Amino acid sequence: QVQLVESGGGLVQAGDSLRLSCAASGSTFRRYRMAWFRQAPGKEREFVARIYWSPGNTAYADSVKGRFAISRDIAKNTVYLQMNTLKPEDTAIYYCAAQNIDDANYAYWGQGTQVTVSS
Repeated sequence: QVQLVESGGGLVQAGDSLRLSCAASGSTFRRYRMAWFRQAPGKEREFVARIYWSPGNTAYADSVKGRFAISRDIAKNTVYLQMNTLKPEDTAIYYCAAQNIDDANYAYWGQGTQVTVSS
């Protein structure tokens, strides 16, 4: 059973940086793509960034491109989201998700971690 546990959220000021972690267990993940999504109050969940576990290709939403960076540590089975130059509009609950590359959807989700950016 795949399990994802996020950590690293918090309250920061605009312009600050924060790094989120997603500890993954229950699979080898070699054939997975891992992603971060976020959901702000009153808004739909949106895609933030994605990385293929192997070989590590990445993709980003336009709203975070150049400010956020997704990475993974294969030895630790952990995915990271480095968030720089944070803006108040980045305030949301951030979720880690995992998808087998043979599946159509992200089947596994973490519980989420709150990120709040004050102006």
